Amino acid sequence: MLNITVWGLALGQALLITGNILLVSVTALIGLKISPSFGLATLPVAAQFIGLMGVTLPAALLVRLLGRKQVFLMGNLIGLGGAALAYYALQLSHFWLFSMATFLLGIAIGVGQQYRFAAVENSPAGKAPQAISLIMGGGVLAAILGPNLAIWSKPFFPDVEYMGAFAALLLLYALTTLLMLFLPLKKASLEEQHGTPRSYKTLLRQPALIAAITSGAIGYGVMVLIMTATPLAMQGCGFGFASTASVIQWHVLGMFAPSFITGSLIKKFGTRNIIQVGCLLLIGCILLNQFGITYWHFWTALVLLGIGWNFTFIAATSLLTQTYQPADKAKTQGLNDLLVFGGSACASMLAGYWQAAFGWDVLNLLMLPAVVIAMITVHYCCGRLQNAS
Repeated sequence: MLNITVWGLALGQALLITGNILLVSVTALIGLKISPSFGLATLPVAAQFIGLMGVTLPAALLVRLLGRKQVFLMGNLIGLGGAALAYYALQLSHFWLFSMATFLLGIAIGVGQQYRFAAVENSPAGKAPQAISLIMGGGVLAAILGPNLAIWSKPFFPDVEYMGAFAALLLLYALTTLLMLFLPLKKASLEEQHGTPRSYKTLLRQPALIAAITSGAIGYGVMVLIMTATPLAMQGCGFGFASTASVIQWHVLGMFAPSFITGSLIKKFGTRNIIQVGCLLLIGCILLNQFGITYWHFWTALVLLGIGWNFTFIAATSLLTQTYQPADKAKTQGLNDLLVFGGSACASMLAGYWQAAFGWDVLNLLMLPAVVIAMITVHYCCGRLQNAS
């Protein structure tokens, strides 16, 4: 059985992911409305991922020095500041100020990515995949609340579109701050705090680590690029915000609902097989997007995209936890998140530009080589791992 700390982290993750999905639902559309040009429409989304990427290594090192509770509280306070700044920027229709706000929110989201590692540390022995799955399963609540909060809050702020979304975001960060304040978290061991970590060169000689980082980075990057471009593509096809929010909502359910069984699937079939199935689902999404632009084409493709991301990301995270010793923990987790979310930042930056320059069909096809590279890397590296054992 998983303990109260893991369940509390799952609730905290659910609240944070709700805020993330709220941002996904509205940020690109806000950018399109107030940006100087169409090509810059997804810059606020990219700023979010740049903030996320930039904080990964510092957050992991701060965890080693200060402990998870203090770092989680700092992250949530930055999130409160970012949501308040976004609220103010919308009042002014100030694009660059709004982009700064999403950068701060990205920092908060980056700190929140450490919740899954905290769940592993606080879970019973042998329950790491299940703990990761429960943490990610909190996104089911986010899938229901995130897009709907953007819709439900609109009547309360009729003068400025989407302002209510950031009032709701302020509330979410306030609740998560209170939760982290009272949640008991295991402190770092002496070996984690004072042990000598291996060099990056030594760490990256591990085939399992290469497989984990490559599949995690590509799976996340492909998901973010297609997801970020979807609201723009749907608007270009004449769909209203309610239809776009519905597609994003079902996409997020695809991302997180399988989490309740992904851990068991990893235990039964192995991380390599689950990553490969996830990659095949990503390819299915890309190919389906070539056959039509109806609501149901967008809906089905985005659900496949979500499930594919779930399998690749959870299995890659589970594989990652097998590649470090206690003294290496902060260094390895930080390196992984830097590369994974660095790729996501590049993907979100490219989404608006590629959608404008190439269109929806070509944008999707450009993702195929990356997914194939992930599949080949995982097959080769995990094959070497099996041969070595």
